[in-house]
Amino acid sequence: MVLIAAAVCSKTGKAIISRQFVELTKSRIEGLVAAFPKLMTAGKQHTFVETDSVRYVYQPLDTLYMLLITTKTSNILEDLETLRLFSRVIPEYCRNMDEADILDNSFNLIFAFDEIVALGYRESVNLAQIRTFVEMDSHEEKVYNAVRETQMREAKNKMREKAKELQRAKLEAGKKKSPSGGGGGGGMGSYGGQGGYTASTPSSESTPAEPPRPAYSPPVKTSNKAMKLGGKTRDVDSFVDQLVQEGEKVATTVAPVKTGQTGLSKPSSAPQIQTEAVHVSLEEKILLTAGRDGGLQTMEVLGLLTLRVQEEKVGRVRLELQNTDNKAVQLQTHPNIDKDLFRTKSIIGLKNPAKPFPLNTGVGVLKWRLQTTDESAIPISINCWPSDNGQGGCDVNIEFELENLTLELSDVTIAIPLPHGVGTPNISECEGEYTIDTRRQQLLWQHTIIDQNNKSGAMEFSVGGNPDDFFPVTVSFTSSKSYSGIKVLECSEVDGGNPVKYSSNTQFFAEKYEIV
Repeated sequence: MVLIAAAVCSKTGKAIISRQFVELTKSRIEGLVAAFPKLMTAGKQHTFVETDSVRYVYQPLDTLYMLLITTKTSNILEDLETLRLFSRVIPEYCRNMDEADILDNSFNLIFAFDEIVALGYRESVNLAQIRTFVEMDSHEEKVYNAVRETQMREAKNKMREKAKELQRAKLEAGKKKSPSGGGGGGGMGSYGGQGGYTASTPSSESTPAEPPRPAYSPPVKTSNKAMKLGGKTRDVDSFVDQLVQEGEKVATTVAPVKTGQTGLSKPSSAPQIQTEAVHVSLEEKILLTAGRDGGLQTMEVLGLLTLRVQEEKVGRVRLELQNTDNKAVQLQTHPNIDKDLFRTKSIIGLKNPAKPFPLNTGVGVLKWRLQTTDESAIPISINCWPSDNGQGGCDVNIEFELENLTLELSDVTIAIPLPHGVGTPNISECEGEYTIDTRRQQLLWQHTIIDQNNKSGAMEFSVGGNPDDFFPVTVSFTSSKSYSGIKVLECSEVDGGNPVKYSSNTQFFAEKYEIV
């Protein structure tokens, strides 16, 4: 058997893909394929036709033909067997069996053709072997990728540790320079392993390392003639006395208190969150990708519960939690946490109750993960519907709906990309507020809060462009309620079970939320 070429062609003789196994010019193969429909006789069913020089062996595939061109001296039985294998390969890579699908998978098909025939002669292979050969799956490549990922992970951990060392060194250097400056937060980086924890484990599992911030260097003073706040009050007192003599009413104020050598204490411009000796922080983030035509592609929720103890007298405590009722959430406690106590009573406590939690260190005691493709798990759904208006632009309708009514989403921003160079969109309807970010070329649809009382909204605008120009749509928000439902109910002492005053904060935010 000598196989000249294998081709997939239309009923009109148009070659969609063709693989030649002998030396043949492009014009020659196109002429052979174009002549094939003219040789077929109507009303007769055959699997081959012949000319003076070649034989065509073919099989219909819906609107296409699988065509083998062989020499006239080849074995017709072997040709038919080879044709059947070629016809089984086509549906393996093309589901729709149309011209567009064939072109999209043309390289895979040509690779498969090469596995069936070599230099014009049939190879002894079956469909399973062809599939394996085309996939080119390599065990060595998998091992190499796994080793590389491990090396990258170790390098990142070393980078975090180095950043922490630099930060600790800067803090210690700052203490040496100003020994009399009050030391409320001086012990955060000097924890040496109380309570069964090592210094590196809590930091690597609880919170990612922050890069060291550059120390603030005050500007060099060039003149002492300028007015100084908090300096000598002699001039101020004389000015006040002059106002009193002129009959003005001046309210007396308490003089600011000096704190050692650090100058005057500055009043805080914004109210700071007061934290107790025991502080619990719950953080959740969501990464979601949904399709523009509906359907959830990926969704992942990652949560971390961090405990921070600032006084030694309350170091031996336990936390009672309200656990999640979602069975798809995977929970994992810190290795030093009593897993049986948490599993049976939803209480966070150390395996060794006699040891305290580490001081002035945020320790990740519990983390959880939810990964799903169930559409009912989406917290807020976005439906963006651009349609061509026939005037070189699009009418875009976009709406949102809060699917999880237990959530309260704050500072919600829905960002819709805009095509470049089409001008300002014409907003015909908008529930909420909107702004246009000209730098990022986005339309920002903003809502202060979305909850069960304000769970849906719509917006409509017109602008030039194509429907694909308005994707991906991204969403950002924050919430003071957790998605999983996990929260702290009570903090109590290990001995006696007396309640301990604690503070807590919860944050649920969108790290990546897009409709593509």
